[in-house]
Amino acid sequence: MGVYLSTPKTEKFSEEGENEQLKYGLSSMQGWRTTMEDAHTALLDLEESTSFFGVYDGHGGRVVAKFCAKFLHTQILKSEAYAAGDLGTAVHKAFFRMDEMMQGQRGWRELAALGDNINKFAGMVEGLIWSPRASDSANVVDDWASEEGPHSDFTGPTSGCTACVAIIRNKQLVVANAGDSRCVISRKGQAYNLSRDHKPELEAERERILKAGGFIHGGRVNGSLNLSRAIGDMEFKQNKLLPPEKQIVTANPDVNIVELCDDDDFIVLACDGIWDCMTSQQVVDFVHEHINKESSLSAVCEKVLDRCLAPSTLGGEGCDNMTMILVQFKKPHVDTKSTSDADLSVPPESTETNAGEENGLCRI
Repeated sequence: MGVYLSTPKTEKFSEEGENEQLKYGLSSMQGWRTTMEDAHTALLDLEESTSFFGVYDGHGGRVVAKFCAKFLHTQILKSEAYAAGDLGTAVHKAFFRMDEMMQGQRGWRELAALGDNINKFAGMVEGLIWSPRASDSANVVDDWASEEGPHSDFTGPTSGCTACVAIIRNKQLVVANAGDSRCVISRKGQAYNLSRDHKPELEAERERILKAGGFIHGGRVNGSLNLSRAIGDMEFKQNKLLPPEKQIVTANPDVNIVELCDDDDFIVLACDGIWDCMTSQQVVDFVHEHINKESSLSAVCEKVLDRCLAPSTLGGEGCDNMTMILVQFKKPHVDTKSTSDADLSVPPESTETNAGEENGLCRI
């Protein structure tokens, strides 16, 4: 079987919810791909006054995306930085923590439990026979390194995933991204990128890859991976002389912190299956066109997925898995302060083809 089906799977998984501050809808679709490798998390109440949304786009299998959807937000909550109110540092550490947790016996066991027949890594078949002790609990997440077993030296999965997450606490929005999924905010109908697509051809990415001993061929890291940052992909993270943020491929996220204002309409988090087909501004315009016509935000997301789905696999674009989360801010905000266009600036090394159309919001 090739990478594409003979006919696309257009069945969608959709959900929605709301609280006093936000409404959200999401939808995901396998499309033309032979497997569905996306995962997501949507939690209106991660904690009091705090919401969490994440899109994880897997490659080489779905298991790492599923692992992040299960554990990344829990590690944010456990962080000392989070307890101190430093959301940016908390989410930054959580990205690296995913790589750490996927190594060793406990990491292997969790990945095996989340795996499927398409996604096999070293030792999975043997692990179907080996059983953990009955006293082991999936809720004990602080003792990952201490668990012993036949895969204690497991270095982590060769598959990986992108991660783009948004944390909303009162008026503060924190976006963290590693890979080519993207978060975009609509401010008075204008699209602003809150993340940067990490591609090997970006100067800073290329420099890190080459210094770590890697190479770029055909726009791919070591001729294989078409993005330069990801969680997992441990085969690209084996240089013992370098810290995690300087490996050929790194989980190191860009973190953007924005103060929300009354001009903010909604944010969109989506995998590259969407952004390969539509620009950030086109997605924002499409949402504005349909948001008052459809019965729910998830229905708007479904419309976007249908809009992006290719009629055939000949062109390549529109043939990927697709996941989109739409988060709408309820108005009016308590704080009536508004941020003017003069406060907006272009992020470094933006990959958007129309840079004048889509700028990045300045950090606080």
